[in-house]
Amino acid sequence: MSAETKVFQDKMSHSIEHLSKELSSVRAGRANPAVLDKVTVDYYGAPTPINQVAAVSVAEARVLTISPWDATLMKAIEKAILSSDIGITPTNDGRVMRLVFPAPTEERRKQLVKEVLHMGEEAKIAVRNVRRDAMDKFKSMKKAGEITEDDQKGLEEEMQKITDKATKEIDAVCAAKEKEIMEI
Repeated sequence: MSAETKVFQDKMSHSIEHLSKELSSVRAGRANPAVLDKVTVDYYGAPTPINQVAAVSVAEARVLTISPWDATLMKAIEKAILSSDIGITPTNDGRVMRLVFPAPTEERRKQLVKEVLHMGEEAKIAVRNVRRDAMDKFKSMKKAGEITEDDQKGLEEEMQKITDKATKEIDAVCAAKEKEIMEI
C-alpha cells in the first residue's frame, strides 16, 4: 500500500469504527451496557455518563444492573434514564437499579433492522466521500506533475480496492447486527 492511499484508508477505518460504536447503542432486546453511553446524570453540576458514576453490569440476558458508587445519585440516575430515549422504566430497590429489557416485537425488530441498514448506508456514503477526495487528490497531483498518468491509474485502482474492502466490511457489520436483532 502506498503512502498516498494509507491516509484515506485510515479515514475509511474511522467510518467503520464509528458505525460499530453507533450500532452497539441499538437496543436489540438483550441487555447491553452500551445503551447507557449517551445518558448523562447531573453529578455536582456536571453532566457525567452513568458508567462513570456507577457500576453497570449485565445480570441476566435481559437485565442490566446499575450500582451507583454514591447512593445519593440513585434519584438522579433514575431521572436521567426516564428522560432519555431508551424507553425502559428502571426499578429501584434503594441500592441497585435494574433495567429489564423486554423482547422486541416482530414489527419493532423490523424497524430496528431498517435503522441499522440506514446507519450502514450512511457509513458507505462516508467511505465513498473519502474515495472521491482521494481521486481528486490524485488528479491534482497528476496535474501538478508530481505523479505520472500510470501512477495516477495505479493509485486510483488501489483506492477502489480499499473502498470495496471497506464496503464489504460495513455490510458484514450490519449483517451481524441484523442477525442479532432478528434472533428471538
